[in-house]
Amino acid sequence: QLQLVESGGGLVQPGGSLRLSCAASGFTLDYYAISWFRQAPGKEREGVSCISSSGVSTNYADSVKGRFTISRDNAKNTVYLQMNSLRPEDTAVYYCGAAQNRIIAGCWGSEYDYWGQGTQVTVSS
Repeated sequence: QLQLVESGGGLVQPGGSLRLSCAASGFTLDYYAISWFRQAPGKEREGVSCISSSGVSTNYADSVKGRFTISRDNAKNTVYLQMNSLRPEDTAVYYCGAAQNRIIAGCWGSEYDYWGQGTQVTVSS
């Protein structure tokens, strides 16, 4: 079965850290740009970060710049999102998406071939 699987979410206090993983099953991520999105209750989905297939290009939403870092390990077929200095407003379900074609702004996909099921991140004291 071809799919993406996110993991690493959980409950963390403000100022804490989490590392999310996006692992591919049934296909290789080598040729895909990977994006992280998040969606909080009652809010639209927001693009958080992306990384090109080569790992050379990355982008971040202004709201997470300086706090989040995206990386990939193609040998492990996994992309990571290191989230530091977490804030309550980072609370959301985080999803990863894989895009092979029609990449814009270096690593965002105009359409995605695969999506994960999401992992919940809750930042609360």
